[in-house]
Amino acid sequence: MLRISLDQWRTFIAVVDAGGFAQAAQALNKSQSTVSYAVRQIEERLGVAVFEIEGRKALLTTEGRILYRRGRSLVDEATRLERAAENLAKGQEQMLSLAVEGLFPTWLLLSCIERFGEEAPETRIELHESVMGGTDELLLSGAVDLAICADNLPAGHTGEVLLRYRAVAAAAPFHPLHQLGRELGVEDLKGHRHLVIRDSGLQRQRPSVWNVTERRLTISHKATSIRAACMGMGFAWYPEDWIREELAAGQLKPLPLKEGSERWGAMYLVYPDPDAAGPGAKRLGEIIRQEARALGQ
Repeated sequence: MLRISLDQWRTFIAVVDAGGFAQAAQALNKSQSTVSYAVRQIEERLGVAVFEIEGRKALLTTEGRILYRRGRSLVDEATRLERAAENLAKGQEQMLSLAVEGLFPTWLLLSCIERFGEEAPETRIELHESVMGGTDELLLSGAVDLAICADNLPAGHTGEVLLRYRAVAAAAPFHPLHQLGRELGVEDLKGHRHLVIRDSGLQRQRPSVWNVTERRLTISHKATSIRAACMGMGFAWYPEDWIREELAAGQLKPLPLKEGSERWGAMYLVYPDPDAAGPGAKRLGEIIRQEARALGQ
């Protein structure tokens, strides 16, 4: 017989994730005393202290970190099991949630959604346009039915390569970097503003290989970043698909870097749990695969 219930594990995990008992109580819509009691039951029944108090903060003990990691895995698996049962019971999903890394071509994504909508007009689509850690968090939390991730996949997940992308360093033709009239090195970039797309994740823990200078303007939307670059406010590496028109119109110009003028990456189709994916999620995934494959031919 299990000594700790799933609800108690969920409460313990919520305390850690929310940053305290009061915050967890608010997130779970429970009283703080109920939350405290659930954590105390874990400690008493297992004979370990999961928190230690330092000042006004409750910090995880070594044992608490281990239990948090294992408890989260248990709760996540239970959530996946319930979702799989729900999908099996209801057949076609009434709504699909999709997280898509901003690097994926918007026009291609919309084409896939339109094609799916013609086949399943009653299925609602909820689209999360995310960046780096934001995509990972939606995938790991089970908040979406499928995701398109870029480059490094979150631990424990595998994906199928959809597209490989090429990003080019670019700035407005009148930007001071272009006025140097020679090949550029990384040191040249450090004296100028780097336009960076903000990681949409709450934790923002994924390291970025794109940062080359402390002089940055961090922006949430790619359209704003491109506009800023065209105004001469800075430089950035942009996927070719994003700035094709600006390059053709002469509003942006590739930087003549000795090394690193191009950066390559890949985008992947990932399911939170392939076994639990419903028929709609599988069909939308197949459409995305087909359209991406046709683009790559």
